[in-house]
Amino acid sequence: MFAMKYPKKVVLGEITVRDGFQHEDKTIPTQAKLWLLEEMILAGFKRLEVTNLGNPKGMPQFADSDELLKLIRTSKRVKDKLANVELSAVTIREKAVDRAIELKKQGLGPDRILQMVSTSPSHMYKNSGLDHKGYWKMTEECIKKAHDAGMKVNGTVSTIWGCPIEGPTELKKAVEFTKRYLELGADDIEHADHDGSAPPNKVYEYFSMILDAIPNPELHIAHFHVTRGWGPANVLAALQAGIIHHEGTMGGTGGQPANFIDGYPVSGTGAYYYQDPNIVGLVSTEDIVVMMDEMGIDTGLDVDRVLEIGRMVEKILGRRLRSECIRTGRIPKEATGF
Repeated sequence: MFAMKYPKKVVLGEITVRDGFQHEDKTIPTQAKLWLLEEMILAGFKRLEVTNLGNPKGMPQFADSDELLKLIRTSKRVKDKLANVELSAVTIREKAVDRAIELKKQGLGPDRILQMVSTSPSHMYKNSGLDHKGYWKMTEECIKKAHDAGMKVNGTVSTIWGCPIEGPTELKKAVEFTKRYLELGADDIEHADHDGSAPPNKVYEYFSMILDAIPNPELHIAHFHVTRGWGPANVLAALQAGIIHHEGTMGGTGGQPANFIDGYPVSGTGAYYYQDPNIVGLVSTEDIVVMMDEMGIDTGLDVDRVLEIGRMVEKILGRRLRSECIRTGRIPKEATGF
């Protein structure tokens, strides 16, 4: 009678290697990225973001995109599991889509690419170099090309709950953009809080609006940042609204592409985002996996292995990350004694 209502089974996407590492101010070795992808697959993750296929001049962290895709596609450690795993890459501009298509022809490309639109005009232009009219025209063409090449397309909608440049935004605009993506042929939609502007009540309100307008929960993915510490609360709010697809990063890493890396400045995204990697970040994969497990939600993941991966990611990055559960662990299921 008093039970909280939420889905009993969810799908968690893991996006550390792309979104988590893009904010780091040092290049992460390709072999470390490969190890992490392999371990995540072995832990049970079915959806992984591998890289960004945009121009590596502004995002040196992804200069190894082709090599990393080849290494994971040919990995002996996960060759028996890879057929059931969806590998994604970000392709904001058309040249990146063309690059993904060429890699696909070689048998190395992603299964799914991500296009990104912001409801805020200023953020839209800053993130892509296009206004909304130009972006939608390009996206329509890119979706057709990607589908012809055998790739799925994710349409990401951002600045839903607020914009770091313009401030408040309207939720209904994001609903409109979601409908437009799907009309153009997008296979699913990522609903993104890219700067931690979403309070839990507005998360519940928005996803209730989305599921009223487009009631297929398979089409929707929740993506939250924790700049203000609201990430897990927002995941819970989305769960209560009925969202079954979620994503996070190990240790709550991530943010916008760094504008300083390996001791020199690069274009990155811009100075309007916090640059301290200990301030920005996404919801911690480890923490929401443990939280969901304790709530009786089936994630299909090896929880203990996920925590071990999280501990190793701290070693790879050389600092304390945001996850609490890699230290506190799971709640004991039997008396431990004194």
